[in-house]
Amino acid sequence: MTYALVRITRTDRLDVDAFAHAARLHPDLVRRFVALGLLEAAADESGRLWLPRSQLAVVGRIRRLRAALPVNYAALGLVIDLLDRVAELEAALRRRPAGPPGGGRAGHRRQGRAHPLAHRPPADH
Repeated sequence: MTYALVRITRTDRLDVDAFAHAARLHPDLVRRFVALGLLEAAADESGRLWLPRSQLAVVGRIRRLRAALPVNYAALGLVIDLLDRVAELEAALRRRPAGPPGGGRAGHRRQGRAHPLAHRPPADH
């Protein structure tokens, strides 16, 4: 049999009850958020859930979005995923080097038919 020589405290993570207290939520609602994938949690060997302190900020985001949008918590997961994806795409655009004016590619010409909304001179009759 082995014994730990040092007790490791989990200061960066909180159990469900401590997290719920810090977030001012009911522990059952925290568990529901974890089940819906709105909060990230890890289970230890005994099955007890631990949440990183960083997830407290996520709770704030959930509250703000829930107050602003008339959607249930399950749909809120999709909203959060979409907002995160938009933020990623915007960041990628900001990192991209500036192209030629007009947003087109330099030297790129459309092959084939003219654009249906392009200006055409009147036909002779």
